[in-house]
Amino acid sequence: MTGGARGRAWRVGLDNYGLYPLDLSPLDTLAWALAHGADGVSFSGLTPAWQDRLDDAALRDVREYAAGQGLYLEWGGAQHIPRDMTSWARKDLFHTNRRAAREASTLGAALVRSCSGGLMRWDAASPPTDVLLRETAEALRGQESMWRDHGVVLAIETHFEFTSFELLRLFEMCGAEPGGWLGICLDTMNLLTMIEHPETATARLLPWVVSTHMKDGGVLASRDGLVTFPAPIGAGVVDLGAIIRMLAALERSVNLSVEDHGGSFLLPIHDAAFLSRFPDAAGAELRALIDLADATQAAPSCRPLDRDAWPAACESRLTHDLRALGALAGAAKAAQEVRT
Repeated sequence: MTGGARGRAWRVGLDNYGLYPLDLSPLDTLAWALAHGADGVSFSGLTPAWQDRLDDAALRDVREYAAGQGLYLEWGGAQHIPRDMTSWARKDLFHTNRRAAREASTLGAALVRSCSGGLMRWDAASPPTDVLLRETAEALRGQESMWRDHGVVLAIETHFEFTSFELLRLFEMCGAEPGGWLGICLDTMNLLTMIEHPETATARLLPWVVSTHMKDGGVLASRDGLVTFPAPIGAGVVDLGAIIRMLAALERSVNLSVEDHGGSFLLPIHDAAFLSRFPDAAGAELRALIDLADATQAAPSCRPLDRDAWPAACESRLTHDLRALGALAGAAKAAQEVRT
C-alpha cells in the first residue's frame, strides 16, 4: 500500500487491538497482517496470557519475522498517569514503562504507545484534571533519561485522559520539544469523544505526532447528549484524507495504523457539571461536534456496532479498513504529486 509524506511511501498497517477477539500470538498477528496486505503492526498491548510468555527470545523472534517480511513494528504497554484509574490511588509507573521501553528496544521499535485508561471526566470521584496533569508531568520528567537511554519515544495516545490542549500543556510542563522523547499517538476518532474536531485537534498536535490510530467514526444526538462511536473507514464523518494530507507536512515518516472496534461513548453535554470538566471545549468546538452529528444522522450506514458484535465482525471490518485507508493514502499521494 503506497502513498506519501514529502515524497516518501506511506506505510499502512494495523493496531492489534482490533484483533484481540482472535487471541493471536504476536507472530500470528504479524502473519495475519501480512496475509491481509498490511505493512506493519502497532502493538497497543497484549492480553495478559501472551504478555506473560514474552521473554527476550520471543521478542527476537518477532523482530526477525517482521524484518524478514519488511513489516514495521510499534510497541505499547506504557502508562503516563501515576494513578490507579479505578481507586485513584497513587502508583509508580517507572518499572512498567522501563519494561515497555526495554521490550521496544529489543524489538527495534522506535516508540511505545502510552494509555492510562481514561474516561476520568465521566467519574465525578476522579481527581481534578489539573492535579492529574501536574502528577503526570512530575512522573514523566523522572523518566526522561530512561526513555532517551533506550532510544525510544513515549507516544501518548489521544485517548480519554487529556484533550489536545491539555497534552500541549503537559509537554510544556515536561520541558519537551517536538522530535524528542515525548510524542503523540494520534487516535483520530477518540478526539470526537473528547469534544474536539478531529482536523482542528490534529492541527494543534501535528508537530508532536509520531504514530497513529487511523479510525473513522460518527456522532449522534441522543436524549442524554451526544454518542460517539467508531465506524468503518469511509463510512464515518472523520476526514481521514484531510488528516493524511496534514501528516504529509511532517519531516518524519509516520505509519498509518488502522484501529477499529465496536462500542460507543455517551457525552452527557446537557449536564453542566460534565461539560465544565472540558474547559477548553469552547463554543466553536462543541458546535463543530453538533455539525458532525447532523452529518452522521444524514448517513444511515454510519451507526454504532455493539461491542458484543465485534468478535464476529473484526476480521472483515479490519480487512475493509486496510483497503480503504490504503486508497486514501494513495489519493493523498497522487494529489501531492499533482501539486509538485
